Amino acid sequence: MTSATSASVRGTTYDELIRSTLAGELGPAPAGQRIAVAFTTRQAVRHDGRGTGYRNEVLSLRLGGAVGSCAVEPGALSDDAVEECVGTDVARLLEHPLLPVRVAALDAYLMHVTPHSPAHGALPVRLPSGTSLEKSRARARAVVELLDLPPGATVLVVGVVNSLLEELRSRGIGYVPCDLKGGTTEWDEPVVTDALAAAGPCDALLVSGMTLGNGSFEPLREHTLQHGKQLVMFAQTGSAILPRFLGHGVSAVCAEPYPFFWLDGGPGTVHRYRADRPGGTQ
Repeated sequence: MTSATSASVRGTTYDELIRSTLAGELGPAPAGQRIAVAFTTRQAVRHDGRGTGYRNEVLSLRLGGAVGSCAVEPGALSDDAVEECVGTDVARLLEHPLLPVRVAALDAYLMHVTPHSPAHGALPVRLPSGTSLEKSRARARAVVELLDLPPGATVLVVGVVNSLLEELRSRGIGYVPCDLKGGTTEWDEPVVTDALAAAGPCDALLVSGMTLGNGSFEPLREHTLQHGKQLVMFAQTGSAILPRFLGHGVSAVCAEPYPFFWLDGGPGTVHRYRADRPGGTQ
């Protein structure tokens, strides 16, 4: 990524990124870009050999050849809200009353103007075909490799994914699991619900893009800036948004645009970005 490209695509706060987009500073005027397709993807999963499962629901919007996505709480998004997006221009959706709609619209627009590619600082990492658990573990390795931490360090993991915790355990890295749902991990560890309160003692943060959709991303980004910590994002939600914050609190991103790894058993691709070395190392 050249310095000129970097300066043109990076933001400092989420609200400033929205303002730049609405002003047409990042590409064609969003008022002239209309969403052709809106859909939700719902899944329930319990991997073989795992004692717990979970559910996901994701809103996705298609702009040209790009798909932008934002996870929502299962059942929280009405059919009417999805249908309202179709044929609506991106500028209007960026001011929609529902935050997940605004995030999905911004993600679609940024994916449209700056797709994941080496020219934009992304390094593709192939995920092999396999079972849902095999693919989940492969993605976890791609994510955790972006952390630059010694064994014995502690990571706040926001958005509990057992394969990520398993990968951290295998590397001797401690963690504090955090999720708004609370509960326990696969290893009966308590899951905290207040990410910012738990961040203080942790050496780094490993955070889901879902924080964009619930409004908790900015406080975590500000925490890492203030305390000089690594913030690594794993992103199905906002995969094209979060690379814009590299060097502004975000140190690395593992971006996974739609279709996600859990949708089929074939090979897939995630795209890694680093603030210091675009794309990182394989």
